[in-house]
Amino acid sequence: MNILRPALLALALATALPALAASRHVTDPDLPRALEVEGPVAVSWTDPAGFSDLRYSGNRWEATRGNWVVELATHLQKSAARRLPEGQRMEVVITDIQRAGRYEPWHGPNLDHVRFMREHYPPRISLNVRILDANGNVLSEGERKLVDSAYLMNTSARLDSDPLRFEKRLIDNWLRRELERGPQA
Repeated sequence: MNILRPALLALALATALPALAASRHVTDPDLPRALEVEGPVAVSWTDPAGFSDLRYSGNRWEATRGNWVVELATHLQKSAARRLPEGQRMEVVITDIQRAGRYEPWHGPNLDHVRFMREHYPPRISLNVRILDANGNVLSEGERKLVDSAYLMNTSARLDSDPLRFEKRLIDNWLRRELERGPQA
């Protein structure tokens, strides 16, 4: 019996390690830092290793897992393309992301992978944006700091199971305001 346990443990590790090595991390230096330009919206981002979500997460390893930066950039690109007036182009550089919630490691090892949603952990996104007309003239540009302090008040978001629902709603609300108000310098 005692020989069987180490053998099973070794087998489990041998099968799990390749899966762990293959898992995506947003800080992987080999990953691209921009989406392919499809249509009028170009989206790129700075190195996610410097994003607030990783620096202040409470569990850096858990925060780096996944492909959430690309997912948010793709959502921004598609959502902006739908709202952008005909003939205009938009260039966006995401400079910082703090996803909604935080890991609270003081709850112990059974909950160290759980992101706690509290009102003092709102989603925040910083980006630089430039909107151009058909001739390449700048209609609007500058830094935008997005935050949704009331993200927990939206009951429809609580019913959504998308782990990035709060950040996507933040992007959509910003785009609605940004593109409906017209050119701003």
